[in-house]
Amino acid sequence: MNSKPVLRATIAAASVALLAAPDARALDLGKANPLKWFDKKDEVVPSAPERQVQEGAAEAMLRDGKTAASTGNTGRAISIYKDVVSRYRFTNAAANAQFEQAVLLRQSGKLQDAYDAFQKFITDYRQSTRFDEAVQQQFEIAEEAKAGKKQPSLLMIPMKLDKSELVKLYQGVIRNSPYGKYAPYAQFAIGEVYQDDGDKPMANQAYQMVVDNYPNTKLASEAQFRIGAISSAAARKTQDASNLTTTLDALETYKATNPSGERMQEADSLITEGRAAQSANSLSIAKFYEKAGKPKAAAIYYSEAMQTGSGETVSEAQRRLAALAASNPEDVKQSGVSTGEGYVVPAAVNTKNRDEYAGPPAPVVAKLNSKPSMRVEPDSFKPIPLTEPDLPTRPNAPTSPGTLLPPAEGDKPLLLPVPPSPGAPMPAPQSLPVPPAPDATKPAEEAKPAPAPAPEAPKP
Repeated sequence: MNSKPVLRATIAAASVALLAAPDARALDLGKANPLKWFDKKDEVVPSAPERQVQEGAAEAMLRDGKTAASTGNTGRAISIYKDVVSRYRFTNAAANAQFEQAVLLRQSGKLQDAYDAFQKFITDYRQSTRFDEAVQQQFEIAEEAKAGKKQPSLLMIPMKLDKSELVKLYQGVIRNSPYGKYAPYAQFAIGEVYQDDGDKPMANQAYQMVVDNYPNTKLASEAQFRIGAISSAAARKTQDASNLTTTLDALETYKATNPSGERMQEADSLITEGRAAQSANSLSIAKFYEKAGKPKAAAIYYSEAMQTGSGETVSEAQRRLAALAASNPEDVKQSGVSTGEGYVVPAAVNTKNRDEYAGPPAPVVAKLNSKPSMRVEPDSFKPIPLTEPDLPTRPNAPTSPGTLLPPAEGDKPLLLPVPPSPGAPMPAPQSLPVPPAPDATKPAEEAKPAPAPAPEAPKP
């Protein structure tokens, strides 16, 4: 009997069964790796009774590992610790075994392996009481690597961690505990790594992160000073004016935020040096523009040299700017430069030193020597009237005493009483007479004047 068709049929049936299985997670051919079919099943968190049993077994193995480490059998101890973590990873003994394994690797000089072992402890056992200690161990490993401690490679040749690897170690410390005790030290150390490597932009960026993220620490003030000092050193080697600007800005900020700082004298010295260099640079640029026939630009840079420098540089800038203003007064005036102390307006430069100068004009001298006098020229100004003008009224309507408007039209009573004029006696209250209703049947009689009263006879 030929066994090949039977074998093919068996393989086909097995494939169909696997595809039909409800738990065929690894058969997602677009995502899963077929090699994962042979991996161990996902671990399940043990129940409380089962975990208690595992805790006892893990503690026994942990004691064996410590015994091996105490006798100098480091390899066996590390092997036991790995076995504890692999078998009983949900126990407290497993957390301690992972920590002890990382310590032994560090003692063996395998800095990168030890760092990774502590990282596994921090990732898997973040709730452990030894979490802060693990972060401290990582920071110390990074410090040892930065100091140049050797670590053996696979070929057993001494080697040193390069800049990028060191930065990753410190960044891991910050990432694990961004506001912990060692985070500002790790960030500052990153700046030192770049500074030692001569990478000025990255060093200043790292130090600036110390200032921004940890402003209340002592390292923040030192980082601020380092930014100015590094830029000052770069300014001595290059012609880039931005280095001088960065130097002055950083050191002025350091002085403002740390009035009693330890680096105050050094900051003052670097600021003075930076301003002198900035003034000399401006003077050199001004000479270039003056030689190129661009007086406006030259005047601007001469003004900058006068404002930022001191001593001989300022004197030369003032002298050259005065000469430039004398030969090109309009250009210098249009440049709008901020002149220094003692500098005169360009339009009047050297006026008194000219041969034809004979003093101010005669009318000006006479006006200066004359006493002030009253102005008698006619003008449109009028004096304030002594009598009060009449108040405006309605046309053809007299005003009552004490009122501003004439009385209301018709025989309607006033809505409000009219106050008397000042000084007039108060009149007695009188009731207004009510006229009788007119009779429509009788013709209206013309109003006749009342007869005058007869004069009284003289008495004998």
